[in-house]
Amino acid sequence: MGNNIKLLDKLLYACFLALSFRLVSINGEQLTSCAQTPYPDTCNYYLTRDSMLLSSQEEKTFAFHDLALRVTMDHTVQVHRLVSSMDVSSFDGRARSAWSDCLELYEDTMHQLNRSMSSNTVNPRDSQTWLSATITNHVTCQNGFKELKVESNLQRFPNLMLTNFSRLLSNSLAINKGYTISSPPSSIHLHEESGNGGNRRLLADGFPSWVSASDRKLLQSTAAPKADLVVANDGSGDFKTISEAVAASAKRRSGDKRFVIYVKAGTYNENVEIKRSMKNLMIVGDGKDATVVTGSRNAKDGSTTFRSATFAVMGAGFIARDMTFQNTAGPQKHQAVALRSGSDFSVFYSCSFKGYQDTLYVYSQRQFYRECDVYGTVDFIFGDAVVVLQNCNIYARKPMSGKWNTVTAQARTDPNQNTGIIIHGCRITAASDLKPVQGSVKTYLGRPWQKYSRTVIMMSSLDGLIDPQGWLPWSGSFALSTLYYGEYMNTGSGASTSGRVKWPGYHVITSASDARKFTVGNFLAGNSWIPATGVPFLVGL
Repeated sequence: MGNNIKLLDKLLYACFLALSFRLVSINGEQLTSCAQTPYPDTCNYYLTRDSMLLSSQEEKTFAFHDLALRVTMDHTVQVHRLVSSMDVSSFDGRARSAWSDCLELYEDTMHQLNRSMSSNTVNPRDSQTWLSATITNHVTCQNGFKELKVESNLQRFPNLMLTNFSRLLSNSLAINKGYTISSPPSSIHLHEESGNGGNRRLLADGFPSWVSASDRKLLQSTAAPKADLVVANDGSGDFKTISEAVAASAKRRSGDKRFVIYVKAGTYNENVEIKRSMKNLMIVGDGKDATVVTGSRNAKDGSTTFRSATFAVMGAGFIARDMTFQNTAGPQKHQAVALRSGSDFSVFYSCSFKGYQDTLYVYSQRQFYRECDVYGTVDFIFGDAVVVLQNCNIYARKPMSGKWNTVTAQARTDPNQNTGIIIHGCRITAASDLKPVQGSVKTYLGRPWQKYSRTVIMMSSLDGLIDPQGWLPWSGSFALSTLYYGEYMNTGSGASTSGRVKWPGYHVITSASDARKFTVGNFLAGNSWIPATGVPFLVGL
């Protein structure tokens, strides 16, 4: 346990172990299961301590998995309470901005843990996504201070508690993963890709056979959609701004029923935030480059990457169609996000994302992008979501003088996170401003933002702008043996793998069965939720 537990706690812990062999078992599961976690000492200490507080009846009902989550939840509540009560009067604007992010992120972590806590009613594979998000939240909180170069303010945080908190999150993820693997198939409710799922054919109109006629009609219609609210900056709708319509939706909707906001053609200069409480919201525009949401927040002017987004969404079940999201800060302003999504089961169909560095922040949870356009320079598709981009156009733009481009920067920090960026059936090419000079600008498929970065590019067209080595290191040998980068059956003049990097974590995938692990059906369990959105998709390869 090292220096992370006070002397008194150490003595109490020793007493607990010496006096109470009855605690070795909770509901028949051995506490020595802690040996299977990344931080067994932390696991043993906190689970032993908290199990002492259980009544004999609770002891019978709490499984090892449940107790681990309960302990982590209790710690999260304490962390949130301590952070929210901090005296930040001496913080400058940048530090206060980072601190504000932490408050929101730890509040979301409490939400994700709370929904994961019942092993009887919650699908453990859902929990794996939610628990992965808690780790992303914790890392993002600390990153905000580092990005804005105010790390000294992190010393004001409860460091001992945050260290143990980080370990508890990682342990909970590992325990839940083991629970997922050991759960009988009958307890798993997600519809996995069936043996012939990869052969499922699309209809002639481009939609899967199981999309309802009404949803297909809605998606194919060129007329204005049937909407609950209309936004038009010329005054012809219910509101002139998207933010006003979003705020009004919270009062006008009933339950979690799908709520549609139609945004007429025009440019909307505003920063929009869809909070976690706003579920099943749909934003429909008049088409790419017709309905445009634009902003210019950026890191150089004092925003965290997390808060720089022109459009940010956390509410589950979000859908956007026929929209453009952009950040016009420019490459010289560094991190400047066009769209950030932490929305579980979010779908973006026929949308465009325009920026330079950090354009599309696939922040966390399950996301699907279909027939979208993404423009950027450095790390312009990045984050720690479980995400698939399918049939999309990915455009590298002209970077600052002397700089290079990296398409992805995936942020998996824990090997048990189920996250990764999958690019399937897309085209990676040069934008119009890069084409004349693409020979003098190196463009790479990605670099490892975090230790267990995972990105797979398959069955996509890679134009000649892609550098022969394909991938770029982040810093020295960092993550090169722990990352997972894969390529499968790509085509185009930039697709040859003969000159690719020789890192231990890089893979040329040759087996269809290996590639199939990263399809919508398997990686996203897309069969269980995408059909309800009416968006066409390929289940398998």
